[in-house]
Amino acid sequence: MTDVFSRLRSGKKRDLYYERDMSPDTSKKLKKDIKENEKEVHEYLYDCDDVITRDFYMGTTQKHEMALMYIDGLVDKNLVQEEILKSLMLMTRQAPLEHNLGQNFFNMVKEGLLTAADIKEVDNFGEVVLGILSGDTILFMDKFEKALIISTRGWEKRGVQEPTTEAVIRGPREGFTETYRVNIALIRRRLKDPNLKVKTIKLGRHTRTDVGVLFIQGIASPNIVDEVLKRLNTIDVSGVLESGYIEQMIEGDWLSFFPQLRRTERPDVVAACLMEGNVAIVTDNTPFVLLAPGTFLSLFQSPEDYYERWYIASMIRLLRFAAAFFAMTFPALYIAMTAFHPGMLPTDLVLSIAATREGVPFSAVVEAIVMVISLEVLREAGVRLPGPIGQTIGIVGGLVVGEAAVRAGIVSPIMVIVVAVNAISSFAIPNYSVAIGFRLLTFIFIFLATVAGLYGIMLGLLLLTIHLVTLKSFGAHYLSPFVSFRFSEGKDFVVRGPMPSMEIRPGYTRPKDMNRMNDRRHDTTEKMEDENADKQ
Repeated sequence: MTDVFSRLRSGKKRDLYYERDMSPDTSKKLKKDIKENEKEVHEYLYDCDDVITRDFYMGTTQKHEMALMYIDGLVDKNLVQEEILKSLMLMTRQAPLEHNLGQNFFNMVKEGLLTAADIKEVDNFGEVVLGILSGDTILFMDKFEKALIISTRGWEKRGVQEPTTEAVIRGPREGFTETYRVNIALIRRRLKDPNLKVKTIKLGRHTRTDVGVLFIQGIASPNIVDEVLKRLNTIDVSGVLESGYIEQMIEGDWLSFFPQLRRTERPDVVAACLMEGNVAIVTDNTPFVLLAPGTFLSLFQSPEDYYERWYIASMIRLLRFAAAFFAMTFPALYIAMTAFHPGMLPTDLVLSIAATREGVPFSAVVEAIVMVISLEVLREAGVRLPGPIGQTIGIVGGLVVGEAAVRAGIVSPIMVIVVAVNAISSFAIPNYSVAIGFRLLTFIFIFLATVAGLYGIMLGLLLLTIHLVTLKSFGAHYLSPFVSFRFSEGKDFVVRGPMPSMEIRPGYTRPKDMNRMNDRRHDTTEKMEDENADKQ
């Protein structure tokens, strides 16, 4: 600290890291002097004590000066030792180099001595510094105005585990991790197709985060691919730490309660969507992958829908839509029916509700707001606490608080039931972002029901429908295929048809190849039926 203040008093502001912009410059070329290159890199990486420099000589009779630079903790030191140092220092001692190699020396090291799998040749400081910060090792050779970036990345990372946000009974147990290359490999392991293309860009002026755009050439619409790349390239921010940054910057309507991109941490879901014509956006440092375009109905789909028989999947989907409706409107319906339209209820039910509310000092509106807010607080507390304890707080805590409130006469027992149904219904929605949207709409519908009863609820549903109809995701209607209904697409939206009948891909992705199944399937089926008839 004393050194910093002394430099401030002396006016040497250029030596202070907070006064300097040392962003790597790709136009600044490397020099022939290896010491000058090391000095320049250290100027970029000022006050970075974890940057390691290893100077050494190669050869015995004719020594060649070299240097390695890397960041401690981002590289696998075993790779550095075995594939670089051992190859260059020990092997050349056993087989001495020829004299007067000249300019061929660089190529000989690159192509004949190094055993690393991934090597890149660069000639500017920008790529050198970015390589070091990305976990690679830089090899400088004296008297050459170029260097080698050797892939030695080996930081600590989480292994492939079961996804926590998309649990299934039947299906793969693998989920994405926080490592970009691992996630790409998980997708490629499922899609062994040379038409699966990966375009990688870097976003964030400081984070330089790897972001990959994946699509299947020949299926995905070129217009959607170009639009995704165009929107990504317009992002100019300090850093991208999670795919949520990208999602909020490239979606069309940032005021909407509903996400316009689908997100998942399951490789099987990404593989299936890519085969439908979607475009995947894979971001480093996060297990969540974005899928574009996203539709309202796709957010209610679960991978299990395609692993179970069609009638089971259809029934469960209908239950999800019903649960979403109750998660949004159930407290509002209770308020409207009891406060504005009690005549629409059976007399016995009205009398029962009135009996349970006897002695409660608050109106149904105040009851609903207090209970819904209390439940949201408990749910948020359950998310922040450790796993087993959090689940206990969220479920048992709600029951305990509800029972205590009923005994104290603050709320009626039927209101506890209404709020419990509302909360449980939101858990049935497979997409977390959509579930939060419906939970927010609960308060809006409570307000509308308080003002105008069922008329207010109908007005809210009408406005919500108008909003969803006008919403688009990368050119696709958010309510597809309701907007442009096709019978063939109707086999996989609210309900799912039998797998053999789902012959074409959904139209909202505008795929170049609409056929999901080969026509020869029908010929094979008819041939098998004829053979069985002949045997009989």
